[in-house]
Amino acid sequence: MTVREEKKKAVQQLKEKLKASRVLILTDYRGLNVAEINELRNQLLEKGIEYKVVKNTLTKIATTEAGLDELNSYLEGPVAIAFAEDDPVVPAKVLSNFAKQNNKLEIKGGMLAGNIIDVAKIKTIAELPPRDVLLGKVVGGMQAPVYGMAYAAQGLLLKTVYALKAISEQKAEAS
Repeated sequence: MTVREEKKKAVQQLKEKLKASRVLILTDYRGLNVAEINELRNQLLEKGIEYKVVKNTLTKIATTEAGLDELNSYLEGPVAIAFAEDDPVVPAKVLSNFAKQNNKLEIKGGMLAGNIIDVAKIKTIAELPPRDVLLGKVVGGMQAPVYGMAYAAQGLLLKTVYALKAISEQKAEAS
């Protein structure tokens, strides 16, 4: 395979990852050593997120072909991209926590569901609870009124039963 064919293949693979990802977060890893990058990559991989160092020229071609040219402004200097197909909170949280512990990692920006997001939005997303927790809260919020109504209905039913029992006892005494 020629170098040109390899580059075309790399661009095609990158374009597919860009399109398949629900969230992309671009970082500048300048100053991190190999062990630190591997540690970050492993933390992300444990959560099902791919973290890949990319070549800017090939990535610019892939973003343009994928219709994501707005990301090109972030493709300056050494860039690595976190690709996530599911919960956007997880990569934002992992990268933000790593950046707090290691100030050499700089979050540049990213994309969420086709919309460009800046560092401030990524940090806001990182502060949210994970998707599962949010879904649990929604379900809990939906269940609370149902349980309340069930308890109220049960209370009314018990009052009716006690009233009928009292009437029955009164009739038994009267006879």
